[in-house]
Amino acid sequence: MKSEILAGIHPVQEAVRADRREIREIMVAAGKTGRRLAQIEQRARKARIRVTRASPEALSAITGDLRHQGIAASVGPLPLCELQDVMASTGEARAPFLLLLDQVLDPHNLGALIRTALCAGVGGIICPRDRAAAPSPAVSRISAGAMEHARMVIVTNLVATIKALQAERFWVAGMDVAGDQSLFKADFTGPLAIAVGGEEKGLRPLVKKHCDYLVSIPQVSALNSLNASVAGAVAMYEAFRQRQLNRRKEA
Repeated sequence: MKSEILAGIHPVQEAVRADRREIREIMVAAGKTGRRLAQIEQRARKARIRVTRASPEALSAITGDLRHQGIAASVGPLPLCELQDVMASTGEARAPFLLLLDQVLDPHNLGALIRTALCAGVGGIICPRDRAAAPSPAVSRISAGAMEHARMVIVTNLVATIKALQAERFWVAGMDVAGDQSLFKADFTGPLAIAVGGEEKGLRPLVKKHCDYLVSIPQVSALNSLNASVAGAVAMYEAFRQRQLNRRKEA
């Protein structure tokens, strides 16, 4: 099976905590000490994961452009989820919440969106297979290890995925600067999938066409200065706010 290299304290720590990947070996820089490194090593040994020492130069050679902070791990690929499995598991929730990403190409935006999604209670993140950043070790590092816990789904056709979600009674809200409904006036309390477009052109026309409605973020400036990860974060936390308030009302 293909091997990947995770580099840095957070990605390695969260991969061990999540216990989803095969972790073949953790390498710690010789002479490097610290509380967090010691905690990772202790947890790894309890899980019977091999821990070895390597020179900082050897770690740098293994990790390449990724800053390793004195630790790296040789791991198997991140386990991906199937769309049907995500829909089945979210069906157990009263109001499931998913994130759809349409051609988000920048790994930094993908990592930031994953990190926010995990904090905001998103139950699954769905990305297209083509013309999109992949859930790579670099994205795991950018997400501060959040990707190790996220339920990622890779699909070949995002429009077909939207139709499948709608058949399961999800409402699909597309983020669009020209959306005719304010984000803060939309109802995000039911079964929901928020669709966020790529960095340059946003949602593709066919994806927008199949969304149930399009929402925009009110802005004082005419300049469209919010990038994909910021716009997605605003939308996810507005949904989080509404859903938390709705739960308190129902309690």
